Amino acid sequence: MADRLYLRHSTDKQTDARQRHALAPLLAAGTPVYEDPATSSRVLSLYRDGFKQLLDEAAVGDTIRIADAARLFRSVADILALRPVLIRRGLHLRVESGLLSGIDLASNYPGTKMMVSVLAAVLEFQRDMISENTREGVAAAKAGGKTLGRPSALDQEQTVELVEAHREGATVKGLARRYGIAPRTVRRVLDNAGAREVPNDLSARLDDEDQADAATEDQTADLDPVVVVDVPGLVAEHLADAADDAVREALAAGQTIRRGQGYLVRTTAPLSVHKAMIEHSVPALTQSPAGRKAHRIHQGRVDAADRRCP
Repeated sequence: MADRLYLRHSTDKQTDARQRHALAPLLAAGTPVYEDPATSSRVLSLYRDGFKQLLDEAAVGDTIRIADAARLFRSVADILALRPVLIRRGLHLRVESGLLSGIDLASNYPGTKMMVSVLAAVLEFQRDMISENTREGVAAAKAGGKTLGRPSALDQEQTVELVEAHREGATVKGLARRYGIAPRTVRRVLDNAGAREVPNDLSARLDDEDQADAATEDQTADLDPVVVVDVPGLVAEHLADAADDAVREALAAGQTIRRGQGYLVRTTAPLSVHKAMIEHSVPALTQSPAGRKAHRIHQGRVDAADRRCP
């Protein structure tokens, strides 16, 4: 019988420092560690690569130890799917800190099952509140005129240098190579600085290099067209804290439309982002009839949008 440690954090901007602190004595003893970094809690534990490896290597009587319950499960559906697997394999599950630190959460005792289900419901509610607060924060920031999304590719000093270099004769493509950015970004910086006059006939001002860049960008747009898809509410909820920034931002910018007891999010995004939504959501959605139905509807809408593209 051996101990096995499991660690998880939701995004690549988070760390597992707090978990490692709680598990420090076991780590110092060389206990095997299994990790799922940058993995959303909406991905059920049985579908995470690190945890699947733990289950593959664990033997009867081994104990899975976690810093806190939310690192392993954060929904009732997750723990209800997980407990029977642990019980069948003869594994134990213990939390190393808090009120549950002395309890085997994989025990087949009815009282334990009830307590774990209540805990999972609380954690699920907490996660949903975090997601709701995030959406409200994004909406408030947009209403306040704040710019969301990725930071600028150039700092203020680089922007000044770029504009001055262009005024001295540097080409758009040459500046793009110098700063490691796209020609489109160079043109946007120049336009914002008023350093590039754009006449009514844009082609009259584009040199041969710029025309080639524009053609390349048009081809890229054709390969990944922007489409509108109505994302079912259940799918949107599972994607609220997805690790993919593009997915989260697209949903946050979408329009919520109420339909009877449910809702959908009308989302405008590149086709590749819509396909990424399907990839991120399918592991969790396929665990319940309602989830499978939402997945089929979403998949059908994305496929239909794909067929409409030229």
